Amino acid sequence: MGESKVRSGSSSEELKEFMKHLIKDIRALEIMIDRGMIEENVHRIGAEQELCLIDKTYRPAPRALEILGELNHDKFTHELSRFNLEINLDPQEFKGPALRLMEKQLKKCLSCLKEKLEPAELDYILVGILPSIRLSDMTLENLTPLPRYFALNERLSKMRGEAYEFRIEGTDELITKHDSLMFESCNTSFQVHFQVGASNFTSFYNWAQAITGPVLSACTNSPLLFGKRLWRETRIALFQQSTDTRSNHQYAREEAPRVLLGNSWLNDSIVDLFKEDVARYRVLISSDISTDSLDQLKNGEVPSLSALKMHNGTIYKWNRACFGETNGIPHLRIENRYIPSGPTVLDEMANTAFWLGLMHGMPEEYSQLHKTHDFDITKANFNRACRMGMGSMFRWLDGKVYSAQDLILEVLIPFAEEGLRKAKIHEKDIKKYLQVIKDRVSTGNTGSQWILNTYDQLKNEGTKDEMMLAITAGIAKRQKRNVPVHKWSLAKIGEAGSWINRYWRIDQIMSVNLITVNQNDLLDMVPNIMDWREIRHVLVENDKNELVGLLTSGTLIRYYSTRLTDETQEALVKDVMIKSLITVTPDTLTKDAISLMRKNKIGCLPVVRQKKELIGIVTEHDFVNVADHFLQEFLKD
Repeated sequence: MGESKVRSGSSSEELKEFMKHLIKDIRALEIMIDRGMIEENVHRIGAEQELCLIDKTYRPAPRALEILGELNHDKFTHELSRFNLEINLDPQEFKGPALRLMEKQLKKCLSCLKEKLEPAELDYILVGILPSIRLSDMTLENLTPLPRYFALNERLSKMRGEAYEFRIEGTDELITKHDSLMFESCNTSFQVHFQVGASNFTSFYNWAQAITGPVLSACTNSPLLFGKRLWRETRIALFQQSTDTRSNHQYAREEAPRVLLGNSWLNDSIVDLFKEDVARYRVLISSDISTDSLDQLKNGEVPSLSALKMHNGTIYKWNRACFGETNGIPHLRIENRYIPSGPTVLDEMANTAFWLGLMHGMPEEYSQLHKTHDFDITKANFNRACRMGMGSMFRWLDGKVYSAQDLILEVLIPFAEEGLRKAKIHEKDIKKYLQVIKDRVSTGNTGSQWILNTYDQLKNEGTKDEMMLAITAGIAKRQKRNVPVHKWSLAKIGEAGSWINRYWRIDQIMSVNLITVNQNDLLDMVPNIMDWREIRHVLVENDKNELVGLLTSGTLIRYYSTRLTDETQEALVKDVMIKSLITVTPDTLTKDAISLMRKNKIGCLPVVRQKKELIGIVTEHDFVNVADHFLQEFLKD
């Protein structure tokens, strides 16, 4: 959404004025295409690197604006959240050493960043979704304080009219609600641009859509969110749901979300894409536009199409059509937005070479996909890749069904090699980058697979929080060596750092696998539950799932020892439960929680959010585990 001069709020008159400019911009683009003003037969490439800042405990570090000030570097810019940054790499013609030069510039930028981060005890990490990110990080306090982000959040929230709902199911299941678009800030990507002409834009765009699923299956790097194993590329679902303003009524009308692959092929011009978007998607934000694009054309100038660019920047297609200009000459680009950040710069460049080679090597037989093939098959392939990654089975354009591995190695890699050679990319670079793809696909060791393999190895060695920290630390350390992910060793639990990193806050040690009862349940059920589950504390909720009480083994012993032997007595949970509760929040420091338990001589603390929303429990047993880990670490030293 490259426009920075955004109104923090727009009146109906201002929105109408903006829409007038939007309509003129589309007409101006049509005229430029008709007059042959769009640059043809030149392919340029570019990229945007999104990344996350982390602190010495491997948590998100909301200090992006401070670091930007320290850097004072024209290639770096802010992102939606305070813990994300973006690097904009120089566009260059797609030939000869282009890929090597892109990698060199990216490494140089990251080196400059690391130099500024080290004195502040910070680091950066390249990963689709940061494993150590927590729900408590999704606060508007971490929204970058710029008008365009607040305007976008306000407008989207107003259109939604209620909390955003998230439901993503994989090995685990995520079901939650949130009141802002901050969930979008969990995602980081490596966005690649490919310039094409107006005359063949339709063919290239449809081909970009067709290869999306198979390409993504080899690049997945986002299998975890809040410690849950979801899709191989969870970013896709998370981004769509974090910007989805549709109501139930709009779902019934099959309205499209603002984040999507698409629902059909492009049949004619790029202008049709923009017309469709203006017709389907309401204007979210606007800005003061002083120039008239049609007047500029009359005066022999190239219009900037500012309104069209701004509106286009609020519709997040995984293959996005873009307009721009280079040295005063207008051009068109396709932006690949679905490839995640990381795991290494080399992996990212291999992904880039694979995609660009496929784009430039588009077979002639697939240049008219909108006339010859069913888009629903492409859409289904994309959905499979998001969920299953390299475990996907794809129906390809030749009508055959392939495993992801076979399709990439037998069909797509040869296309990519031909495309890179057609662009006269240096042969040494072709072999270097595509070999990474071949080896990664042959072994199945994508970034997602490495994360999940590490998860499986660690799940019996520590808490969920320790695992997330160890995985994050493992990624941050290994990616600096720039050895591709398929060669990485699995992370170890000790990589999470000292006990301070792992047990400093209650949310790092609390149990979220809760056994609760309703206040109106029969009391006699509770001791059985305690016996079956081998627990000494049971939390009590009301019909609204609010925390209202607590039952302990001590409470039950006192009750039953004084109970009259009347077999007809049927006490309810609410008759016996402890109603005056001492609770803590997820960000309570562990040392403060221990003091609270000692002071009040209690054996557990319910963990709540917003007073009555129960999210966990911490008990004496949890602190014994912490002490055990601490003593083992101390004795090693």
